[in-house]
Amino acid sequence: MTVPLVLATFLVFIVLDYFLNRRKAMHTVPVQALQAVPARFGGDYVDGFQVPEHVSYHPGHSWLVRERKNVLRVGADEFAAALLGKVEKIELPKPGQWIRQGQKVVSFYRDGRKTEMVSPTEGEVMEINAEVIANPAALRADPYGKGWLMAVHVPDEENTGRNLVPKALVREWMREAAERLYSRQPALAGAMAADGGRPAEDLLAALPEADWTEVTGEFFLTA
Repeated sequence: MTVPLVLATFLVFIVLDYFLNRRKAMHTVPVQALQAVPARFGGDYVDGFQVPEHVSYHPGHSWLVRERKNVLRVGADEFAAALLGKVEKIELPKPGQWIRQGQKVVSFYRDGRKTEMVSPTEGEVMEINAEVIANPAALRADPYGKGWLMAVHVPDEENTGRNLVPKALVREWMREAAERLYSRQPALAGAMAADGGRPAEDLLAALPEADWTEVTGEFFLTA
């Protein structure tokens, strides 16, 4: 009787252990799934600024992405859009105009002041974004989407790419830009923290004494 009793006891323990572990596993699966979701500021974010990996960046904080062979779409990155804030007017080159990489081609106006941005590529302007001209707020609201600036026909894509920020260095480049901004204007770091780590809609508005044209020109390489 002893052996069957021992075997029966072990069987009861095995069955209980199976159901207890199964129940525990059912409760832990959702937790594991939540942990697998990327953090809000991981991946495409650097110090709170969105930096999509699928686009290329010029050191002057403009971006470009290949739409098809020899056609690139151009815009301003979120760091630039946050510095620009509530611009009232955007001027773009006309379709058919030839622009050169590093040339001042985009103008932004605010409170009677003007700042400029250089082109990240060389080629012929094919199209400009009429929506962002009519509604400059789109630049800040969606810099990589509806806030794009223009499409450019680029005959020599390879040569243009040599003067862009290397893909492997993009995150460090953006981090350095944010640190340089905060070291220059420490109060801006507080403005970021107040908004949960994301840049304020109008970053420089937090400092009325800041020279908007000077600060933007420094980072846009047009000062």
